[in-house]
Formats: sequence, C-alpha cells, structure tokens
Amino acid sequence: MKIVAVLPPVVELPEPSPGYLFNVERAYNLHEYFASKGHEFVTLSDAKESLEPHLADMSIFICSPFYPAYLTKELIYRSPNLELAVTAGIGSDHFDLEACAARNITVAEVTGSNVVSVAEHTVMQILILLRNFIGGHQQAVNGEWNLPKIGAYAHDLEGKTVGIFGFGRIGQRVAARLHPFDVKLIYNDPYRRKDLEAQLGVKYVSFNKLVETSDIITIHSPLTDKTDTLFNRDVLDRTKQGSYIVNTARGRIMDTAALVDSLKSGHLAGYAGDVWYPQPAAADHPWRTMPKQAMTIHYSGMTLEAQHRIEIGTKAILDNFFEGKAQKQEDLIVEDGEIVSPSYKIK
Repeated sequence: MKIVAVLPPVVELPEPSPGYLFNVERAYNLHEYFASKGHEFVTLSDAKESLEPHLADMSIFICSPFYPAYLTKELIYRSPNLELAVTAGIGSDHFDLEACAARNITVAEVTGSNVVSVAEHTVMQILILLRNFIGGHQQAVNGEWNLPKIGAYAHDLEGKTVGIFGFGRIGQRVAARLHPFDVKLIYNDPYRRKDLEAQLGVKYVSFNKLVETSDIITIHSPLTDKTDTLFNRDVLDRTKQGSYIVNTARGRIMDTAALVDSLKSGHLAGYAGDVWYPQPAAADHPWRTMPKQAMTIHYSGMTLEAQHRIEIGTKAILDNFFEGKAQKQEDLIVEDGEIVSPSYKIK
C-alpha cells in the first residue's frame, strides 16, 4: 500500500530536541513502522501541489490539525484507492466528511491525545490576557518601566465569570483547572452534562446568556456547519463591554474581520488563541497585527508529551486497520458510510 502524510518541513532548531516528532523526517516514527510492514510511505510538506501525483494510488492519508491538508471532495473523488484518512491529533474538519462518508472512507483521529496540553494552553492564555502580560513583557525587553501603562489594564481572574463554549474533554479539563481560581463557571454545549456540573462547579446556560454575561469566553467546540463563523459581528456585539475571548478550537468559528473590528473599537478587551483559518496562516493575516491580542501559532496540542501520545494513538489506528480489527469507537469520525462522531453529527 501507499501511505501519504503531510507534515511540516525539517527546520534547524536552535537547540537539539530529541523528543520532537512533528516533521517530515521524524514523522512520528512512522517511517520505521511502515518499512517493517513493507508499505510505501511518502511524506510531504506541501499538500497543495505535491499531493497531486499520489492521489491515484494512495490508500491511507495522514495529516494533523496543526498543519492541515484540506482534503476536499474533489481530491477525495480523485483518490479511488483511499480507504483510511487519519488525523494525527484531534479535529478532522480539514477533511470533507460528507465526501468521505459517500466514498465509504474511514476517518479516525487520536481522541484524547492532546486534551491536557490544550487545556493548559487555554488557562495560560486567559491569564496572559487578563494580566496584560504581553505589554509587561514588552516593556521588560525594551528597557521600559511604565507601570501605569500596564497596570491600568491588568485584572485578577478571581471573581470573574468564565463561559466555556463546548464542554467536551478539553472544556471539562479547562473547568477543572480554573475552579481553584474561585471563578464563576458557566458552559454551553449541545449535550448537557448534568453528571459533571456539581463535580466541576459549572452551571449550564443558553448560548445567548453565555455570550452576554461572561467576562471571559473560552471556545472548545468542533468546527461544524453550526459553528462555522458562529461568533459573527452580531454575537461579538452582544458580548460584555471589556470582555475577553480565548479560542483554541478552530479559527473559522470566529468571523475574521468582525473580530478585528471589535478589538479596534475597544468593545473586546482582548483575544488570544492559537487557531487560524486557513492554516498555516498567511504572513499578512489580519490577526497577526490586530490590537489587544496574544495569538500564537497552532501549537497548543503539540507539546512533546502530546506528540508521543499522538504517535502511539496513530499507530494503534493503523494497527487496527492492517489487522482488520475494529477501531476504538471514540476515535471514529466516519465509518461504514456514515458520520458517526456526535460532534460532527450536529447540524
């Protein structure tokens, strides 16, 4: 079989990192894995053009949400041998899931592989925004010492209302990590989790109430037809004056231009996250230069520990495929011609 993976190119690191697995050379140690099974393994760093020659005969396609290859309906139908599409991580919206279902292509991802990593990153970015950390750090680097300029826009997290939009594995872990800060936690999700509300100290509210009453909104929803640009101009206008948003879910959940305008007007006090659309983000993407932001590139789920879990989980999916075994149900997004993941079945 031919297996094709899209991963970042090899770059020279300033210091050695023996645990780093996320490039075309290391490739989660899959070169050795496929060689031992006698399969052809091709790694690409540019899916737009270099994928073209492999469409006709590739059987398995692998990419990550951090460096996604957008497998469109056209590409899927030009890949007659494709049987399995694997997301080496969490979140498979870069695949046309309807087309995969129609073609009976199995789509699987490594569920749970980086939930801790993303939850920790989220809490970090919430604190960075509220404490005006970026401004304080820039002064430290630039040789300044203007305390009023920083302190005038710094806040405690204690006592604030944090609205969690999307209460799956990551949203739940964010709640658990924020609880000791003595905040008021509210959440909205298509699936209410009454069993966890008392345990995690959270209260279920409507989407509108979450938007209108939260001091900080943190987004942990998958990208679906329902959430695509859900946070549009109207929704952003209804957020509290001076509130903050952190988005470590998917960039396209936000209306790009509306977000920039809300920050420029001062309605939103700040925005942070690590997800963009498209990815990798262009050098002139407006979020790179918008005010009051603490953006990072999409690496929240790419700690060395997460990379190791992704390697193990990806190999487990592949083992099941080659051995004809059933995949773990929680890893499946599309199976037997149907979208089976509850996250992506919501319309």
